[in-house]
Amino acid sequence: MVAVTEDRLQTIRAALPKEGLFAEKDWLLSPDAFPIDKKFFADLEQLGHRLFVFQRACNQLYQLSVKGKQPEWVARYLDAGKPKELIEFSRQKEIRDDLPRVIRPDLILTENGYIIAEIDSVPGGIGLTGWLNQTYSSFDNDIIGDATGMLDGFRAVVPNGADIVISQESATYRPEMEWMAARLNERRTSNVEHGTSNSWRVVSAENYEPQDRRAVYRFFELFDLPNIPGIENTLRANADGRITIRPPIKPYLEEKMWFALFWMHPLREFWRRELGNKYFLKLRQVIPYSWLLDPTPLPQHAVIPRLEIQDWREAAKFSQKDRELLLKVSGFSPLGWGSRGIALGSDLPHAEWEKRIDHALATFESHPTILQKFHKGALFEHSYWDAETSELKTMKGRVRLCPYYFVEGDRVRLRGALATIAPADKKFLHGMSEAILVSSRLAA
Repeated sequence: MVAVTEDRLQTIRAALPKEGLFAEKDWLLSPDAFPIDKKFFADLEQLGHRLFVFQRACNQLYQLSVKGKQPEWVARYLDAGKPKELIEFSRQKEIRDDLPRVIRPDLILTENGYIIAEIDSVPGGIGLTGWLNQTYSSFDNDIIGDATGMLDGFRAVVPNGADIVISQESATYRPEMEWMAARLNERRTSNVEHGTSNSWRVVSAENYEPQDRRAVYRFFELFDLPNIPGIENTLRANADGRITIRPPIKPYLEEKMWFALFWMHPLREFWRRELGNKYFLKLRQVIPYSWLLDPTPLPQHAVIPRLEIQDWREAAKFSQKDRELLLKVSGFSPLGWGSRGIALGSDLPHAEWEKRIDHALATFESHPTILQKFHKGALFEHSYWDAETSELKTMKGRVRLCPYYFVEGDRVRLRGALATIAPADKKFLHGMSEAILVSSRLAA
């Protein structure tokens, strides 16, 4: 067993690209993929289509709100803080039905199953998961997505090649996408080996010049647009139909507040109708209850559901026990991605919690914030290599599972699942030097 472990670790180390996969970021290596049982795996496979239908319904709700066929406050919430030009661009009829073709939910594994912390439409980790799957598949036949699943999925999204356009803000992820582009180019068939139109390349968003009929895979957040010189040329080419940008330029689809809108009583029948009763009920089991911190005063006889308070400032007075709640900046902000704009109430001193609530209410019109019920991750044990002691150790940690779904024609396919196992004392589960990052495998 010791020899097998050493062989696996040597295989993993030898496969690491010289350039790395994340800029200036490391993680703990493990000889074992994260095991997922057959029942959970079957649910994961079905989850992708449910989330695709959910995003399609989100797109529909926004557009109906703009037309006055659903409550106008839906679009008003989703457009808050966004430039007028960007809002107008996102409403073009030419991209009306366009949706993200890569869907990555962040699943927190709990004692009772899992909860969806959020859905990322411009996710990192695509190349990393592709590399992990390729590497672990060399000694494990049960890796979810197999050796080439992530490559096949990404190629299905941009089948004729693409410029993978990365901004400076997202530069951490450039090495993994360069690895992905290189592998895709290696696998090109002989009839498309000439010219750049059928190749994949990674380019900087700053001063990028689009080429007619060449797809663009956008690897930058939309709040970052003002920091990207010359981006107007790319947007204009998209508007004129000369290029296709994926994911589409639709900032309203990239808001965390969709989870709050999902739970709002006035929209209940819309969701039930658009999702179908089965999907509606399934998603209610895994989407955490969320509130939008709208400072609009309530009538004296009304209360905020489940909190039983009449004014948000009453939440500022909650005891530590009652503050098992997450504050999250919704989206169109540098604080809206990663874990930058997240705070857990029970971890904050009372004065700081009160200050955060007041700030969220004061900035609602420009940077809406949601409040979300916190679900603690269950503890799992997983092996890792301790480089300092040169020993194989076991971590007891909490798991964030990131399944990657690709919309391929009329199918939504699970092509890989990245497991991040963070130490038990970490409340926010994300990639860090103390965390284990591995592929997932189907357990026997």
